[in-house]
This record gives sequence, structure tokens and C-alpha cells, in this order.
Amino acid sequence: MHLVILISTAFLGALLVYPLGKVSSTARNALALVVASIPVVWLALLYGQTPHIDYYNLNFIQIQLSFRLNALSWFFGIMIAAIGFLSILFSFAYMRGKENLDFYYFAMLLVNAAMLGIVLSGDLISLFVFWEIMSWSTYLVISYKGGKAVSAGLRYMVMSTFGSCAMLLAIASLYAFSQSMEIGAISSAMQHASPGFTLFILLMFVIGFGIKNAILPLHTWLPDAHSEAVSPFSAVLSSILVRMGIFGLLLIMYGIMGTEVLGKLTIGPVSFNYILCWIAALTILIPLFIAILQDDAKRLIAWSSVGHGGYMVLGIALATPLGVAGGLFHTLNYAICVALLFLSVGAVEHRTGGVRDLNKLGGLMQRMPLTFACALIAVLGLIGIPLTNGFVSKWLIYKTLIADRYAFLALVALIGTWSTVLYGYKFIHNIFLGQLPEKYKAIKEVPFSMKLPMVLLATAVIVFGVLPGIPLKVIGEIQGSLGMEAIKTGLFAMPPELGELNMINILAALAVACLSVFVLIRIFRRSKIVSQDNSYAAGAYVPVDKYQYSAKFFDPAYRLLEPYVKDRIDALYCWMVEKLEAFFEAVSRLYTGNVNTYAFYIILFLTAIFVVRLA
Repeated sequence: MHLVILISTAFLGALLVYPLGKVSSTARNALALVVASIPVVWLALLYGQTPHIDYYNLNFIQIQLSFRLNALSWFFGIMIAAIGFLSILFSFAYMRGKENLDFYYFAMLLVNAAMLGIVLSGDLISLFVFWEIMSWSTYLVISYKGGKAVSAGLRYMVMSTFGSCAMLLAIASLYAFSQSMEIGAISSAMQHASPGFTLFILLMFVIGFGIKNAILPLHTWLPDAHSEAVSPFSAVLSSILVRMGIFGLLLIMYGIMGTEVLGKLTIGPVSFNYILCWIAALTILIPLFIAILQDDAKRLIAWSSVGHGGYMVLGIALATPLGVAGGLFHTLNYAICVALLFLSVGAVEHRTGGVRDLNKLGGLMQRMPLTFACALIAVLGLIGIPLTNGFVSKWLIYKTLIADRYAFLALVALIGTWSTVLYGYKFIHNIFLGQLPEKYKAIKEVPFSMKLPMVLLATAVIVFGVLPGIPLKVIGEIQGSLGMEAIKTGLFAMPPELGELNMINILAALAVACLSVFVLIRIFRRSKIVSQDNSYAAGAYVPVDKYQYSAKFFDPAYRLLEPYVKDRIDALYCWMVEKLEAFFEAVSRLYTGNVNTYAFYIILFLTAIFVVRLA
């Protein structure tokens, strides 16, 4: 009954927050924090356990609805709970003074509860119901600010509805085939399914889960949704909510189908997994270069979220122990890093009055050093610098691509990392380095309730980079539960047969290198600090408050890249919508309101049937 109580508590707590806020905002905040913290503690205590509980019987179709906990659901569940808790904590100061806060906390907690329901579902009906609750409650939070946010939320819902229809079709087909909705029973039945039916099911689920994970060409909802949502929810949305698509792909590909069934979906040298790898590669390449062109900090991170989702899908689609481990580990790593980035942007917004334009900021490191340090650690994690978590997950993916001789895929993954370097530099420099504008001279660091979530996430980036064995142990258990060979790892290192990787050795080497550089600087330092007025750029005096040389720093790159990396898929969708509107407008003219006209239509229809029958 542990899982039933856990889910019930999450949903009931979300419902109670709203009316309690009408009585006391302090009591509402306290309840929201308690409700968000319960799943963290509860799931931590359930680690290693595998309960399976039937909670309701649908007698009319002979189906038991159930919850289950395994390594995969625990891995995603603890991410949902932890990031949801930190986002709620961050919200207390960030959202103070804003309107409809009772609704905001209700919707945030409802999203978290629905995501927990998804990963703990033991049958496809429960999964679909919680999926829909997640989708609709997500729309509510995206649209919270009104204005452009409503349009972004509607675009999200249109895409999500399309994906949900595809999933529902697949679920109904699976029930007709297996006469069961229980995931284990469907998995057993699918071992005897024809390749055509298997491919159909996979395609429907790839559409549904792919829209949520924003893989190309199903990504167009994400940039607007992430940039228009409030920053604490952007952290949840980009880090873990969209990764429900990764959970779904793992569940359908390996939890239900299995590697043996997937291996049958092959025509010559081309397989389902190989095609998915190339879709993932395009998802890496194009959005990460589009990210470089963005001047809105949140929109830059949003495009980054699309691109890094490609790394996750690529690792999973490779279907090797290292590849799947890398894809899963990068899911965790990116969730931590991108949540930290959105919270850092939220901190900057909080102190600058909502400014996100990268060309209007600069020099904030002087006034917000902790936020700067946390944002820098997050960017280093995204790039994959040694001693950060992203280094290990990318190393696993690169190792697999090279070992299996996927040269072009490896090149694409490497180019994606270089584009991450470029937009990461732009993000850090335009916000925190350069000259501090005069109007920001008096701002201060954010309150403790906003600092703590950032510090904890930044700590996780380093801890999982130096001690990768902690999450990789859980990932090995996931692989075992999915019938795959489990990756073997120590606390600090990989075994030699998988390619030597010892983070302690790397830590020692970097420590010695940094110490040597520090000593040399101390011995030979000849620099001195001068005022900004005592400097020149290209032989010209630099006016006060204008020394932000990274503003428009990538203009030459813009001119080179912009014609080729525009979001043409979004333009295609807009064109299709325009044509459909014109078509339906023309069709609507058939409804004249005149009875004689409708009688004429009936006669035409009957005549057409008669002619067809004669033919």
C-alpha cells in the first residue's frame, strides 16, 4: 500500500494547497513544501524494493489498475521528487508578490504528482490517465503569466493532444492483441507479435513520447513554452517533465518489446534503432546551433534542452550497455544542469526586474557571485568538462559510438559539444562578465531560499562527476531489470575492459595543473588593476557603461549560420495551419442555412452513389 498512499498524498496535498492559501499564505507555503518533500523521503526509503499493488478493478473490461516500483521508476521518481521540491523552495522568494499564487502552487504540485503517477504505473491505462493529467496541468502552469504564455501553452496542448491520440491508438491496439493492460503481460505477448504490428506500436509511441521529449520534427512547442513559463516551472519543465518521453521510450523499447523483438525490425543494413539514432543526431545538431543565435537567456536554454534530448535518445537507441547507460546518465545529468541554469536565470530576473536579454546584462558576477558560480558549474556540466557529471555520460556515449564504428554519428555528437561551448560562453559572459551596467550597481545576491536549491544542484554536478559510480550503480540495476547486460563500475572508475576512466586520477591531475598555474602567476605576476576609463578598444576611448564586448559577439556567426539553421519545421507547421484554416473556411461556406441548398446536396450525394454502383 506504500505506493497508493504516496500517490494519494501527492494529489491530495496539491488539492489542499489551493483552499488553504485563501486562509493563510504562510500555511500554504508550508504545506506545499511538506507535500513536495514527502516523495523525496518516501522514495529514498523504498530504494531497492519492488512492490506491485493492484489498486482498482475495472470489472467491465476485466482489467486491474496497478502501481509498481522497479529500478527504472525509482530512478525517474527520485529525479521528479527532488527537482520538484527544489523548484517549490525556490518559488517562495521568486514568486512573492505575484498574483494567483494559490493556483500556481496547486498546479505545480499537480504536475509533480502526475509525473510520479506515470513512472509508478503498472498498467497502460493508469499511465495514460496520469499522462493526460500531467499534460493539462502543465498547460495551466505554462499559461500562468497570460499574454504570450497562453499562446505558448496552446501550442503545447495541440502537440500534446496529437501525441496522446497516437498513444491511445497504440494502447487500444495492444489491448486488442494481448487482452491485457498490465505491462508485464503485454511484454510477454509482444514476443510473438509480427514485425509489422510491432513497428506500428513503436511508431505510435515514438510520436507520443517523442513530442514530449521534443525530438525533431516534433519539437516546435518547446522553445516558446520554456521561455514563457515562470523560471521555477521552466526548471521542472525542461529538466524532468520533457524527460517523461525518455522514460516512455525506455519502457516501450526495452521494458515491453525487448532487444530481441527490436532486432527483428531490420531491412538489410537499416534497423529501427539505426533510424532512431539518426533522428537523435539531427536533434543534437540543428537545435544546438539555433541556441547560439538566441539573445533571450531562457530561449537559449530551451533550444539547448531540445539538442541535449538528442544525446539521451542517441544513447538509448544504440542498445548497448554503454550506450543505454550513457543515455540514462545524461538524462539525470542534464536534468540537474538545466534546472540549475533556469534557476540561475530566475535569480537574475528576480534582481534585475525580469531582464533576460543577454545584450542588456553583464558584470553581474560582482554583485551575484554565488549565482555566477552555480551557472558556470551548470554550463561546464553541459559541455562535459572533466570532474562534472556531463563528462562521464558523454564519455559513455562517445565510447559506444567509436567502439561500434559509428563515425558520422560520433562526429555529430562532437560538433554538438562544440556548439554547447559556444552558447555556454555566450550565456556566462553576457550575463556575468564584462562591465556591470550602472543601473545594476546596487543589486544584491538572492535570498537563502533561492540560493539553497542552486547550491544543492551545483554540488550534485560535481559529486556525480567525481563519483559517477553512485548513479551508475542504479543505472546498472535498471539495465538488469530490462533484460540487458548491466554496466559494471566502481565508485570512481570504469573497469578496464570498458575503457579506463578513473575520476580520481583526473582530479589529481587537474589539481596539480591548477596549483602549478597558480604558483607561476604568483611568482611572475606583473599586472595591475586600472579603471575602466583607462582602457581603449581598437584605439578608441570606451565610454562608461559600454564595455560589454560580448554583446553581439557572434554577429559574424549569425550571418553565416542563420540562413541554414532556421527552424524550418516550425515554418512548415505554420504553413500547414494556414492552409487548413483556408480549407475549413471554404468548407464552412457550404453551410448556407437554406433548406433547399441542403436538399440539393443530398440529391448530389445520392446521384454520386448511384453512378458508382452502376460503374
